[in-house]
Amino acid sequence: MTPPVDPVLIQIGPFAVHWYGVLILTGVLLGAVYATRQAPRHGIDPDHIWNGLTLAVILGIIGARLYHVFSTPAGCTPETGYACGWPWYRNHPEDIVKIWQGGLGIYGAIIGGALGIILYARAYKLSIPTLLDLGAPGLALGQAIGRWGNFINQELYGPPTGSSWFGLRIDAEHRLPIYKDLPPDTLFHPTFLYESLWCLALFIVLATIARKLERRLYPGDVFAAYLIGYPLGRFWIEFFRPDAWKIGPLATAQWVALLLIVLSGAYLVIRHRWGKRQAAVQGEAGEEGVEA
Repeated sequence: MTPPVDPVLIQIGPFAVHWYGVLILTGVLLGAVYATRQAPRHGIDPDHIWNGLTLAVILGIIGARLYHVFSTPAGCTPETGYACGWPWYRNHPEDIVKIWQGGLGIYGAIIGGALGIILYARAYKLSIPTLLDLGAPGLALGQAIGRWGNFINQELYGPPTGSSWFGLRIDAEHRLPIYKDLPPDTLFHPTFLYESLWCLALFIVLATIARKLERRLYPGDVFAAYLIGYPLGRFWIEFFRPDAWKIGPLATAQWVALLLIVLSGAYLVIRHRWGKRQAAVQGEAGEEGVEA
């Protein structure tokens, strides 16, 4: 598996359109289309999806970039020679804005995007949990598409597969320092593909849950399910990241994944137990009223 196209889609003088940005934008738009089609079922004007999208995307990109900029991946030092993380950016601040070269942290994007949705919902007096639910499946779909930008940029790959037929061929200039001396035909784990497929499956599961179990769900359940589903896959995928930013024995992304899984799982359990208790109390009150 070798990237089939140049990272630059169109070059007009100094202006360049990169595949990385095009794929991310495509993912965002398709995710928004999904949300607009589901919005009327929740009593929300589809125009709110498009109107709030700009704020969510801007804050999402800022959050994603900041997560990457302040990270310190394994092996990243001022002498590494490329924009790997904070050890590089603190000496080359002009590179912080070069997002077309890659370097967006999804957890930062989730935080920033969710903040944008919250701010928009509060401004227009809309249900925050409902808007987050509408955005969750589309977010997973957008990730599934956007990850192919990593394929074209020859980034987000894992260690050698040890196979002669399965894996991703990485050009020498895009290899991590620990892999520089390996043979040219070495194949690496296509980590981007693992995450893309996981996110596509997650989109299908979330969209199905939102549709089939609608009457049993509380507002915020679908978003909480995303915050469990995506981190589960990300936790496993991080084991294939030789350049992962680590804190102790685990990658930072794995610690974040565990935190999100625990908090979201607890939210779902408490929310549904509380909901059932409230329904029981209301049912008893209704029976007493009839008897009276």
